Amino acid sequence: MTVLADTAVHDEAATSTDRASELISAMAALPAGHPSRPALRDRAIEAWLPLARHLANRYANRGEPRDDLHQVAMVGLIKAVDRFEADRGVDFSGYAIPTIVGELKRHFRDRTWSVRVPRRLQELRLAITAANSTLSNTLGRSPTVADIAAYLDISEDEVVEGLEGARAYNSTSLSTPVAETGTELGDTLGGEDAGYEAAELRVALGPALSSLDERERKIVTLRFYGNLTQQQIADRIGISQMHVSRLLARALVKLRGQLEAIA
Repeated sequence: MTVLADTAVHDEAATSTDRASELISAMAALPAGHPSRPALRDRAIEAWLPLARHLANRYANRGEPRDDLHQVAMVGLIKAVDRFEADRGVDFSGYAIPTIVGELKRHFRDRTWSVRVPRRLQELRLAITAANSTLSNTLGRSPTVADIAAYLDISEDEVVEGLEGARAYNSTSLSTPVAETGTELGDTLGGEDAGYEAAELRVALGPALSSLDERERKIVTLRFYGNLTQQQIADRIGISQMHVSRLLARALVKLRGQLEAIA
């Protein structure tokens, strides 16, 4: 009974494939503007959907929802149906399979990485993941770096590089709790410290101040270090407030030029 059932399933699948192939051939034989072509196109896409789903399922359990993978495979199938040329002498399945698989690989390469990494590392990561799954089944244990390198015919350094690059595949939200007190990951990151900028400015100001004459340097020091007003500086030095204003402006222009030159 089991043999008969398997035979029946196989015959049904073969018949379904033949029917799908006939639809593709019939659609391809019609010119682009033929009124029957859109309906045949829809029927052909529906007939080949099992192939698209089967290919999508091969990429399941890699962190992407199965429904999303089916959708991506559907996009690849539609592209294959629309671009297929029967006069090329290639069966539709031989054209559709690499088209759908290519769409799935592009999805993993372009949509599922939290941090952009070189395409070579993205493809290497996918190859390592597939090799790890295959070797785990054949070896009965987790494969080593050497096992994966030998299987993929690459160096161990390349395997390590691919594993390091895989860390960019997923990211952690800054809102992730890291303590029972409610502290989030973002709270543990350092912020901008204005003290460093102030220290750099003080270091740069030394040579810049030395370019001023004695009176200019005294006015700048009283104004910005002593926090005196222009009138208070004028009273202390014995000149008019207007004169202090002009000297201060001239000194600041000199300082600005010195600091820009240093930068």
